[in-house]
Amino acid sequence: MTLPAEIAAVAFTNKALIYDLLFRTASETMMTIAADPKHLGARIGITAVLHIWGSAMTHHPHVHMIVPGGGIATDGSRWISSRPAFLLPVRVLGVLFRRLFLTRLIALHAAGKLAFFGKLEELADPRRRPSSRPFRLCA
Repeated sequence: MTLPAEIAAVAFTNKALIYDLLFRTASETMMTIAADPKHLGARIGITAVLHIWGSAMTHHPHVHMIVPGGGIATDGSRWISSRPAFLLPVRVLGVLFRRLFLTRLIALHAAGKLAFFGKLEELADPRRRPSSRPFRLCA
């Protein structure tokens, strides 16, 4: 799951807060959608790795996740395999991830926990809100 450039710029000077938020939100998104019986109906395991640079060697924070092709039924009785083509629907993941991440980012901003420098100094104004441009989910 990838942060858009506007939020990546905020992450550059707020690494601990934003990267923690990225990990927590990405994993919660995956586990929530996987547990939903409409999608997989299982508890999944995740190994996640933070990459902060893209292939062009620019600041491009994103999380790669390794997830098994299924999970343990929520009652613990059996293994549930994912569909052959994909584990979980990307659009559904994106909607939940954006909502959770932006809600929590706005809360950090409102609490005055984010630092802004240079071109981003105007964002220190509590009346400003983070960008709502869609996030891109890595496939």
